[in-house]
Amino acid sequence: MLQVYDSQETRRLEEDRLRQRNWKRWGPYLSNRQWGTVREDYSAGGSCWDYLSHEQSRSRAYRWGEDGLLGICDRECRLCFSLCLWNGEDSILKERLFGLTGPEGNHGEDVKENYYYIDSTITHSYMKALYKYPQSAFPYVRLVSENRKRSKALPEFELYDTGVFDNNEYFDVFVEYAKNTPDDILIKVTIENRSNEKKSLHFLPTLWFRNNWSFGSAYDRVSKKPNLHFENDGVVSCWHETLGQFYFAYELPQDSVPEPLFTENETNNALLFKQPNASPYVKDAFHDYVIKGKREAVNPERTGTKFAAHYIREIEAKGSTVIRMRLSSEKERPEVAFDKEFDKLFVTRMAEADDLFYKDGVIHPTLTTEEKLVARQAYAGLLWTKQFYHYVIPDWLDGDKDQPAPPDERKHGRNKDWKHIYNRDIISMPDKWEYPWFAAWDLAFHMIPFSDMDAYFAKDQMILMLREWYMHPNGQIPAYEFNFSDVNPPVHAWAAWCIYKSERYTGTPDRAFLESVFQKLTLNFTWWVNRKDTEGNNLFSGGFLGLDNIGAFDRSQKLPTGGHLEQADGTAWMAFFCLNMFRMAMELAQENPVYEDMASKYFEHFVSITDAMNCLGGHGLWDEEDGFYYDQIHVDDHCVSLKIRSLVGLLPLIAVHTFEESQLANMPNFYK
Repeated sequence: MLQVYDSQETRRLEEDRLRQRNWKRWGPYLSNRQWGTVREDYSAGGSCWDYLSHEQSRSRAYRWGEDGLLGICDRECRLCFSLCLWNGEDSILKERLFGLTGPEGNHGEDVKENYYYIDSTITHSYMKALYKYPQSAFPYVRLVSENRKRSKALPEFELYDTGVFDNNEYFDVFVEYAKNTPDDILIKVTIENRSNEKKSLHFLPTLWFRNNWSFGSAYDRVSKKPNLHFENDGVVSCWHETLGQFYFAYELPQDSVPEPLFTENETNNALLFKQPNASPYVKDAFHDYVIKGKREAVNPERTGTKFAAHYIREIEAKGSTVIRMRLSSEKERPEVAFDKEFDKLFVTRMAEADDLFYKDGVIHPTLTTEEKLVARQAYAGLLWTKQFYHYVIPDWLDGDKDQPAPPDERKHGRNKDWKHIYNRDIISMPDKWEYPWFAAWDLAFHMIPFSDMDAYFAKDQMILMLREWYMHPNGQIPAYEFNFSDVNPPVHAWAAWCIYKSERYTGTPDRAFLESVFQKLTLNFTWWVNRKDTEGNNLFSGGFLGLDNIGAFDRSQKLPTGGHLEQADGTAWMAFFCLNMFRMAMELAQENPVYEDMASKYFEHFVSITDAMNCLGGHGLWDEEDGFYYDQIHVDDHCVSLKIRSLVGLLPLIAVHTFEESQLANMPNFYK
């Protein structure tokens, strides 16, 4: 694994792991979308898409997180930074990504933007991303109306289908981050005008504190409101009682000095709810100031909890402009923010990123140049989608101090049985727009390639899902935010085994990790056996088992025929689960004979499941004539096969394992 190499980046990784220097304190942990999520939904019926919409997002302070355009924050999402743009034509500032809600899209929820994660190191000492911003008015209404008209048989109507990128009439906005030290972050934004004409662009790099003074419980509510205030030309002071003192420096070009704008990160109640505002300066003040010309919207005292430097740049045809910024703690603040070493650091960090991916062997040396670039951007996608995730179920159900109480219906709805949940972590997400929340089985898959870069993070993520503030007391692993009680394929054991095995072959195997996940997964295995084997005959069902998109009907709901469904894929996943637990037990038994009995237990359970799949009732789920496995509906004493050829019937092929004779020799009781 990477820790055996000696590049600058792997040294930083080791320093972070040993808690010598907090290199991962800042990262791409800011979501691309917080609006429309379950956490921000305080409605009676649980219609999260309607409760806090994209239209409201610029005016409404979030409770459980923040969002922004290609931004960063600290690992507790206290202080956030992101890009904000206006082309002079849009109806709103471009502060966050836009997309369709689930009911609006003809193929469900879908982001309608063009953005790209280009690069990132493991500790985020260097990161680069690109946003393509049209120079004409952003077609919000057309994207919604056109997709709403289309059936599921038609393709999605995308941003580029609207013609806004025709004739190269757009800006390429590149953002780069480079860490000089863990708390000294250099930011460089390069804006390139792709059109054949000179264009003007408003650029507002924005810094703000997550609102945990209006909201919050004893866990995360601050006793003193944080503050941003104008220090001097080009410098803003940032103070937070747990984060400490930071300073944000922004460049002052002679041709166009930016105006410092301040407001509060608080809901505009007067606009949304016709109620008095706590402050005359609210979250959407910059929108009103820039687009509507309301100078009274921003605080003339130049203080608040949200700040932006308002640049107006004239960019020549095919030309570009560069704007530099720097966020530093009081202890690590340089004497001069923008000296000659500023640009040199980006060159150094990019070279170190090259060493990480090419010399340290993260990317295989036999790949072609083009393949290496594809792999590197794929790794960047994994690294950029790490995100701050905060969700405390009791507080979410009961509501917050000084806030209106949620409807009583919520206590009988979504996630009501997960009152032990207390999540406030950095988690690998499937995506920071469509899934700005964790999904346990996606995470398991992600951690296998992640282990090639950062085995520490991969193992921590696997263990996190099994901790007592995630795993249900009954042994179930939470599925995802929309319904923690939904059922995902049990792939956690397989992913943990793959991570351990890669270390065993390339470095020092972490048996403590293997033993920890094995013991917790035994609880999870027991939950599956007790909850998803309806008849106790080793044929399993569960609904959402990873193949929902090809199901003939919704297998998570009760059958209209009555009875229950015995699933070929669900049963295969359980056989697969058995084998991976068996592999772990065999490995642990090499040094601790106590695990021999557990190896026998999982081996025998695997044989029982296999026998049921192939032989129960004479044929199990196997159709000898077709040579295929099928689901079957079990009603009273009758079983009816669902003869649908799909991946459901192929999944039993994954449940295989080859014994290593050397291991068997060390397990005499199991061998008998």
